[in-house]
Amino acid sequence: MTVPLHDRQRRAVRPHLPMRPRWLCRICAAPWPCQPARLLLLMEYRRDRVALSVYLAGLLFDATGDLVKLNPNATPSPAELFDRFLAWAAPETRNRRQVDHEVSGTPRDQTPRQPHDHR
Repeated sequence: MTVPLHDRQRRAVRPHLPMRPRWLCRICAAPWPCQPARLLLLMEYRRDRVALSVYLAGLLFDATGDLVKLNPNATPSPAELFDRFLAWAAPETRNRRQVDHEVSGTPRDQTPRQPHDHR
C-alpha cells in the first residue's frame, strides 16, 4: 500500500529554527538550539564540525546582543550561553571527558593514559 503524497509531505522534518529576538524554537518553544535543532545541525555539518562551530559562534554573538536588548536584567550568563550554543557541538575527546570528570565527579573513562613526553 502506498501512502498518498499529501500524507508523506505532512510527516516531513520541520526545521526547528530560532524565533528572534527571544531565541526560542519556532516549533517547540524550547530555548534554541533545542534538541531537534541540534540533531539537524549535527547531521547537516557532519563532515565539517569546524564550520558548525563557526556558524554557532556567529549565532551566539547575535543571540547575546538580542537577549541583552530584550531584557538586560534576565540575560543568561556567558557560561550558560556558551553551553547552549557551542559546548554541545564540540566532538567528544578523551581529554574533555577527563576534564568533565574533574569538574562534575562523573566516572572517568577507563582507557589507559598515555605517558606525556616532558622534554
